[in-house]
Amino acid sequence: MAITFDKALGIHQQAIQVRADRAEILANNIANADTPNFQSRDMDFKAILNGQSNQLMQATTTNTKHVSTVISPDFAADLMYRVPTQPSVDGNTVDVQEEMAAFGENALAYQASFEFLNGKFKGLKLAVKGSA
Repeated sequence: MAITFDKALGIHQQAIQVRADRAEILANNIANADTPNFQSRDMDFKAILNGQSNQLMQATTTNTKHVSTVISPDFAADLMYRVPTQPSVDGNTVDVQEEMAAFGENALAYQASFEFLNGKFKGLKLAVKGSA
């Protein structure tokens, strides 16, 4: 029975991509903390990993250096607005402390998925090479 990378690596490869996308969204929120009327956004990590979101689309490539997936324009619809605990007078809903905490938590989760994925690769390498 053949084993595929998708089966061997589990969900961690998708989790890393989603965590990287979330880091970009959170960084955008932090960068716009002083922008009037900016609405803080986030994503539903579980819904995306469960396939309830069309975050990535396959792109037609004409060169091997082209990227094969792009973020779907419909992904913006999957982003949720945060409900501010204390909205500012200028309409900005970014709470920098909350965003920094979410960014740190996301970074830890990214690192955990990366370590799990690294462990899977080490296990596959050991299975191919045999015991050291």
